[in-house]
Formats: sequence, structure tokens, C-alpha cells
Amino acid sequence: MRIFDPHIHMTSRTTDDYQAMYAAGVRAVVEPAFWLGQPRTSPASFFDYFDSLLGWEPFRAAQYGIAHHCTIALNPKEANDPRCTPVLDALPRYLVKDNVVAVGEIGYDSMTRAEDAALTAQLQLAADHELPALVHTPHRDKLAGLRRTLDVVRESALPLERVLIDHLNETTVKEAKDSGCWLGFSVYPDTKMDEDRMVAILHEHGTERVLVNSAADWGKSDPLKTRKVADAMHKAGFSEDDVDLVLWRNPVAFYGLSGRLALDVTDTDATHEGNSILRGGA
Repeated sequence: MRIFDPHIHMTSRTTDDYQAMYAAGVRAVVEPAFWLGQPRTSPASFFDYFDSLLGWEPFRAAQYGIAHHCTIALNPKEANDPRCTPVLDALPRYLVKDNVVAVGEIGYDSMTRAEDAALTAQLQLAADHELPALVHTPHRDKLAGLRRTLDVVRESALPLERVLIDHLNETTVKEAKDSGCWLGFSVYPDTKMDEDRMVAILHEHGTERVLVNSAADWGKSDPLKTRKVADAMHKAGFSEDDVDLVLWRNPVAFYGLSGRLALDVTDTDATHEGNSILRGGA
């Protein structure tokens, strides 16, 4: 079994997670830029973070046989902090990097005017750089958030078929599917989808353009949720081809729209800029 986790925040995970993910079949991941967990106080903290997503994290993943790409953006939550918004002006120098396969996460958290402005600007950046976009839908007022998101996307220069709407659930899946966007589902303990709900959605709405991710981060989360969804699909009678479509071919097709997706793991050097993943190593 081959698995592509299209949304996971490995910078907050351990090398043990990489090892367990590889054993479970994970061979590729995309890591979207997301918020720090506490307020960032200057754009400089973003730049070091973006650099780590482009350098250190792909190196770390390669040590365990996993191809790592990222998406870059000012995320919705931090778009509300005026100390962070200058990041928007610096994004173009990151969006030209080979390992960046989309603009994201962008979208809504609290549906503020500041989030409106950031979403509009970054959809334009995605169009300008011929990249797809990974769009975060809010955890509250989800249907209203989806509708507002789709209105902004429709007014942008980015075609709907180059947009992945993430964090969908039973209340939002139909309208998202009808829009022509790609459909993202986060399987995450307690606060998002679980395996059984995901299987039910797949039975009702099909497997086309569906991507399943773990969204694992520094919260209560599980980087093996993609494998658990695959196992649940098998148990529910889905074919091996169905599982491969959802867990591999769909994310490859979406992020392949960037023209930058490379799934061969080639960087297995012992160090990155003189540093190893071994405590006390070079």
C-alpha cells in the first residue's frame, strides 16, 4: 500500500513519527504553512519557518524514505495580526521555489475583513505563479465559511479546479463537490472527521477528487490516520483501486498541477547544512 498524506505538519512531529508513517505505507507528504500556536511578533519568524519547510524538513523526511513538499502562505489565523501581514509582500520569493506545490493554507478562521483581504491577495498570487491553492475552511460556522470561501474563489483569477477545499465534513461536502473544487477531509481525533464518518462520506459522495489527510500537528493528533482510513475503506468493501485513488493518486493529481511534484526520494545525505538529525551528531 502506498499513501500520500496531503496535509500534515511534520515540523511539530518527531522522527519516530516518520519511522512509523513509513512502516504504515506513507511515501509522500505535503506540509502546509500554519500558525505557530502562540502569536508571532514579526515577519522574520515566518521566514525562518518557511526556510525550514524548504530545507530541514525535506531532509528529515528523506532519512525515512518519505518525499516532502510544502505549501507556503500567510495562514488565516495570523492574517488578523497586523504584525504578520507584511509577510504577504515577501511570499513571491518563496512561491518560486521548486519544493512549493501550492499556496496554502489560506482561507478563513473567523471570517474577518483582514482574512478577506489575505485570501483575495493569495488567490491572486496562486494565479500569478501558476500554482494550485490549499484552502482552509473555518472550524466554526462551517457552511457559512464554505459559501463565503467559494464566493471569493469564484471572483478570483484562479480556476475552481485548481483549488482544494480542506477540513470538509457532512455539512459542507455537497456544496464543495458541486463547485468543482477538490475535496479535502482531515481525520483528526475529537475535533474533525473520524475513519467511520469518512467511509460513510465516500460511500455517499464517491472517491473522485477526494483527498484524506491527518492534519497532524502539535495538538492531539495521529499521523497514522491516513493508514487507518485505508484500513477502514478495505473493511467497508472498497477495492484496492479505490483506496489507491483516494490515498495516493488524487493527492498526486492535485499537487501535480504545480508542475513541481517529485516523488523520488533523492536527498539522503547524512547532514543538512552541517547538521544531522542525530542528537550530538555533526
